[in-house]
Amino acid sequence: MSATTLPLSTITSVGWPSGSSLGYYDEEAQRISDLIDEGLKQEALRRKDARKKEVRVLLLGQAESGKSTLHKQFQLFYASQTLEQERPSWRAVVYLNILRAIRTIVKGLELAISQTLDGSPDSNSFVGSLKDEIRDELSHLEISLQPLLDMEVPLSSELNGGLSGRVSAYVRTGWQSLINPRLSTREKQPETHEMKLVSEALRTTRPTIESLWCHPIVVGMIARRKLRLEDSAPFFLDNIHRITETEYIPTTDDILRVRMETLGVVEHSLSVRQGGLDYTWRMYDVSGARGHRHAWVPFFDDATAILFLAPISGFDQQLEEDSKINRLEDSLQLFTAICSNKLLQNASLIVLLNKIDLLKQKLQNGRKVRKYVPSYGNRPNTYESVSQYFRAHFSRVHSRHDEGHRGLFVHFTSMLDIQATHIVIRDVGEAILRKHISEAGLA
Repeated sequence: MSATTLPLSTITSVGWPSGSSLGYYDEEAQRISDLIDEGLKQEALRRKDARKKEVRVLLLGQAESGKSTLHKQFQLFYASQTLEQERPSWRAVVYLNILRAIRTIVKGLELAISQTLDGSPDSNSFVGSLKDEIRDELSHLEISLQPLLDMEVPLSSELNGGLSGRVSAYVRTGWQSLINPRLSTREKQPETHEMKLVSEALRTTRPTIESLWCHPIVVGMIARRKLRLEDSAPFFLDNIHRITETEYIPTTDDILRVRMETLGVVEHSLSVRQGGLDYTWRMYDVSGARGHRHAWVPFFDDATAILFLAPISGFDQQLEEDSKINRLEDSLQLFTAICSNKLLQNASLIVLLNKIDLLKQKLQNGRKVRKYVPSYGNRPNTYESVSQYFRAHFSRVHSRHDEGHRGLFVHFTSMLDIQATHIVIRDVGEAILRKHISEAGLA
């Protein structure tokens, strides 16, 4: 039997009245539809208006360039109460930084001692002259510290939320609550089990840590660059007595100096008041490791500004991920890619030539730039000459590769200098907001 086809006008839904009442329901459905459309339109306008007051800033640069420290400085400048609230949580990260520093020293000593015992030609004369009793003394220190070092992975796992295979602390949104679940309250929080074990072990082994850190062999190896410690390690080991006190709470200097690697892209939100209006700053701190840089791309399209950090103190260092690549050269290559990226043409470009405090220290200690940067030639080995030479290189990259024809704003910075950094943050922040206000039509 063939199906019977009915005229569309005669078809009604089950339960839907036919006849003259159909017009009433058409009008009611239309009224509801119009209300929904109006609600969606109002929501779109609300979002558009909110977006006008939203400033998106990318923090870019290689690993250990100072991006996370810059965010903390922004937080300290614009929202110090939030940093104050988080302060107890940073204690675990300080502890982990100390454990990593001790492990680096212990591994360096083990390697040096093993080379002296097997007569390896790589052993340096300073360590090679170790006498048996000194080797025994160093071995005893290592054995005494091993129970403490065994706590590194459990503490790291607690900070990382149980990510397997991670032996370092990683910045991720909400990491503080992993250590301090009741972060929003002001009352003193109880220590987690791992934190209690680590803090007790640090207090117990403090004399051993001090003996290791002050040992002439360790001091000599560091002076001869046979041990590569993180920049903040000497600060924490010099302050081990203060940090291992029972009621220790990290100072602002402690928080600024901790090393905590960014995992992927972490968004930070800050409220900034300008001209009587409140603006939301969304700052994206992205991993600078070479293998993670692809994660930047989705955040490029509508960025208001890019803050690119280049640690110019790294002229004599190689990348941790690739020992064949000079850190300064890698920064220049990365900056070239950013200037050439068409997705970035509308974003203001600000370069922070960072870690000038370490650069000055290296130059004062006699480190010769031309040894690591042959093109520097016979120019004076002074901070003024070296810093301007590096600045010229970044300016040249910008003039050759910037497709947006933007101006380039360059600042010399040390993220550990709070007063000087806040002057830069104030100037940079005002410039970014002025551009955003103009483009958003809020002026």
